[in-house]
Amino acid sequence: MAANSGPRPGSPAFDEDCMREICRFTARTLETPNPVPFGALIVDSRTGKRLLRATNNVLRENDPSSHAELRAVRLACKKLKIRSLAGYTMYTTCEPCPMCMSNALWARLDRVVFGATISDASRHCNQIHISAREVARRSDMPCKVDGPVERALCNQLFEHPNMQKAFRTWSATKGCGKRK
Repeated sequence: MAANSGPRPGSPAFDEDCMREICRFTARTLETPNPVPFGALIVDSRTGKRLLRATNNVLRENDPSSHAELRAVRLACKKLKIRSLAGYTMYTTCEPCPMCMSNALWARLDRVVFGATISDASRHCNQIHISAREVARRSDMPCKVDGPVERALCNQLFEHPNMQKAFRTWSATKGCGKRK
């Protein structure tokens, strides 16, 4: 990315662009048999170069840890053949759960930027109510947490009719949706 070709990495405008990008990518799942509202994008913190994107894959992999953020970190480390993502920022459509935020810390990400909040997600599916900022604050590993960014746009992923139908199916048959 050239210095004058758009918003600078880390700027509010750049953060908004990245969040819109991962929302568009994640929204593509809404027209599939396995819609998900959770997507993550990893970007070089200095240059803004996109490394990769991932979506939640819990149901398809039958793996409760296959959250978008964990998948993105795993795939990025494999792609780069390293175990530290120092120098990278993660954009995620929803505030990371404690598992995902802990993984971001262990991966040494510089920054995590989220869209929807844990409270937003909790209206639709079960959540662990410990903020990403709280997890980061209690860590010995530095990682800046910013958000919400493009919150309304990210919430549209949860509110899409196909996603609402999937949430009802999850809670009725899979045991992973919002319990009534």
